Amino acid sequence: MPSWTGQGWDTDPSSADSHSYSIGAPRLLREVTTFTVTELFVKYGPSLWEDGRHKENVKSFLGEIDEIFHNHRFSTFSQNTTDRLIEVLRERGNSNATINRKLAALSKLLRKACKMGDIHSLPEFRRQKERSGRIRFLEPDEEDRLFAQIRKHSEEYHRLALFLVDTGCRLGEAIGLRWNDINGGAVSFWLTKSGRSRSVPLTKRAKEALAVADRTAPGPFARIKQYQFRAVWHQAKAEIGLATDDELVPHCLRHTCASRLVRGGIDIRRVQMWLGHQTLQMTMRYSHLATHDLDVCVPILERRSRA
Repeated sequence: MPSWTGQGWDTDPSSADSHSYSIGAPRLLREVTTFTVTELFVKYGPSLWEDGRHKENVKSFLGEIDEIFHNHRFSTFSQNTTDRLIEVLRERGNSNATINRKLAALSKLLRKACKMGDIHSLPEFRRQKERSGRIRFLEPDEEDRLFAQIRKHSEEYHRLALFLVDTGCRLGEAIGLRWNDINGGAVSFWLTKSGRSRSVPLTKRAKEALAVADRTAPGPFARIKQYQFRAVWHQAKAEIGLATDDELVPHCLRHTCASRLVRGGIDIRRVQMWLGHQTLQMTMRYSHLATHDLDVCVPILERRSRA
C-alpha cells in the first residue's frame, strides 16, 4: 500500500532538537511549538465540527493524512507537502472527489491553527477536477467477479461489499453502524451526509452479512478503515482486468443499488427515500435507466397519429 516516504515536505526550524532559534542580538531564543495533524484536530476539532457522522468522517480523513505523514510534527505547511499528499492519496485509489473532501477537512483545520498562531504558513489548496455525467454501476456479472476477488483477500471486506450494494448506503454510514441500529429486518442510518436519518429493510444476503459479523466490535463493520477497504477494492479490480476503469470506485455500489431499484420499476420517490437524498434532483440522475416505463407512451402517440 502506498505511503509517505519521509521525503516530500520542507524541514523547518521546528524540526531541530532544540526547537528554538536565534532572532538576533541580544541573543534570544524562542520556542517553536510543533503539532501533528491529529493533535490539531484534538485541539480545534470540537469548535470546528459538530458531533455527528460528518465529524467522524473528518476524523477518519485527518487520521489517514496523519498516518501518511507518519505523525510528522509541523509548524509550517509547504506547497510541496500538499502536492505530495495529493499524489499519495491518488496512488491509494482515491477519486478526485474524495481527495477534495479530505483536503477540505485539512484546509479548514490548518486555517484555524494558522489563525491561532500554531501554524505559521499555509499552502494553496487546489481543488481537483471532479468528473460529472456518467454514473458507473456494476452489472451482475461484474459484481460476481469483483466480489469473488475481494473475498479472496478478506471475508470481512466481502461482507461489507455485499451490505453496501444491497442497502445503497455510503461506506462511512456502514462503518459507523452500531449494533442497536439493526432491528429485526431493517437497519437505521442515523448519522448521514444529509443529516437526515433513514431506515431501509434488509435483503437476505445483507442479513447474512450481519449475522456472522464480530459481536465484540461496536458495530458490524466498525473495525474496518475506509482507506484499507478502498485499497483492497482497487487491488481486486486490477486482478480481474479493470485496473484502468477509474470510475469503478466503492461508491459505485451505491449507484448499483439505485440503478437496480429504478430498473426494477421502483418509482423515483421511493428510490429517493431509500438512498436518503435530500432533494429529488439528486435521485433523478438515475431516472434515465427506467426506459421500460416509457414504452406505454408509444401506443398513446401512435393512436393519436392514426386518428
